[in-house]
Amino acid sequence: MDLTVLHLAVPQISATLHPTSSELLWIIDVYGFMLAGLLITMGTLGDRIGRRRLLLIGGALFGAVSIVAAFSPTAEFLIACRALLGVAGATIAPSTLSLIFNMFRDPRQRSLAVGTWVSAFSAGGVVGPLLGGVLLEHFWWGSVFLLAVPVMALLLVLGPKVLPEFRDPDAGRLDLTSAALSVVTMISLVLAMKKVAQDGVGTLPLVAVLIGLAAGALFVRRQLTRPDPMLDLSLFRLGAFRTSLGINVIAIFVAFGYFLFVAQYFQLVLDMSPLRAGIAMAPSSVGFIIGSQAAPHIVRVLRPAYLIGAGMVLAAVGLALLTQLSVTGGPALAVTASLLIALGLAPVFGITTELIVGSAPPEQAGAASGVSETGAELGGALGISILGSIGLAIYRSDLADSLPSDLPHTTAIRDTLGEAVQTATTLPDNLQSAVLSAARTAFIHGVHITAAVATLGALLIGILAVAHLRHVPPGELSGGHGHD
Repeated sequence: MDLTVLHLAVPQISATLHPTSSELLWIIDVYGFMLAGLLITMGTLGDRIGRRRLLLIGGALFGAVSIVAAFSPTAEFLIACRALLGVAGATIAPSTLSLIFNMFRDPRQRSLAVGTWVSAFSAGGVVGPLLGGVLLEHFWWGSVFLLAVPVMALLLVLGPKVLPEFRDPDAGRLDLTSAALSVVTMISLVLAMKKVAQDGVGTLPLVAVLIGLAAGALFVRRQLTRPDPMLDLSLFRLGAFRTSLGINVIAIFVAFGYFLFVAQYFQLVLDMSPLRAGIAMAPSSVGFIIGSQAAPHIVRVLRPAYLIGAGMVLAAVGLALLTQLSVTGGPALAVTASLLIALGLAPVFGITTELIVGSAPPEQAGAASGVSETGAELGGALGISILGSIGLAIYRSDLADSLPSDLPHTTAIRDTLGEAVQTATTLPDNLQSAVLSAARTAFIHGVHITAAVATLGALLIGILAVAHLRHVPPGELSGGHGHD
């Protein structure tokens, strides 16, 4: 819910806080980067101190920081709040997922529970745009952050009453050195990829890569030599675990990348209000709910590999439709494409999540959940960052040739589409129409290219799944116990 409403709020954030293109990307994806760095640590911490306890601590922090974020005075302050939300969020996903794997040991019940867990994300995707649209129609952009507050308050009241506590009784103390190394590894590598995507190869990304690889090597060495490692690397010897993790990362890369563009297309190209844009985005979230609820039933009779393959082909069709969007068209094509993408991707998320976490013994469910969610958040952050940066590069390149030569404020116009739309309102009518036409056309060109890249990614996932997971029989989502 928090993520989808943030996309809706991007135009108003651009108009109020005036972030640069780099700051805007950081506002959106620093949350995912912090999650990616901390999820394994938080999953392991939950195994040690109790998954319910960690969930409640994270929920309290998430609610408190959401209130502060709503009143951010500058883009830099909002980035800092989003980073803290990432720290809090890192406690929530692995705690909830590992609790599910301990509460539901029966395979059929567990499949339905994981499907419902995935549906919960999708339900937030439905509620977020609708409530966010209403709030943005009547209040300031920061109001969308307040949506999380009553949800977290409810968690703090009901969690102690209805959730059981689970922890690993034989777990040792949290290895703070391993935790620090995992954070440095993830943040450094993600930062390097982000900088290369935005600015090309340079000194900073090269240094970040070297730091990340060095920290990663030390992390792996430490896990292999300690009697109680923070992360049991033997999980990666399981073929189904490795393949499912790779599929999950690429699928979420595709999903998050396209979602950012569609949200901006509705508001900044078609000039829809936040509420209308929220309504237009709701069908795709409903598609996620339908797909994630249907998957546990379909996978009982169809091999997981073939269901994932069919889902990715359907998603590829939807992504290919996005290459046909136009400045003058209506929302129907984008809505249809988003629905097909959602129906195709939803089974993939549930199946791969169960394969990944189901590989681990129950006492390591938190750590395995952390690995699963690390891959998911890394894929999402990279989807926004890399696909967003590709779209931005095309946008700027096209505008360099298409803007009127005597135009003032070209720097702001070339920064982001949101800045271009905002700047156009201050120009004379003849220049206003020229700027809007050029900016929207350049943006659509960027969408076409990134959608084509995402289409290829979706087809790659389908091929990978059929090639490497076809040995997993229908109904068996244990994650590869005994499978190489």
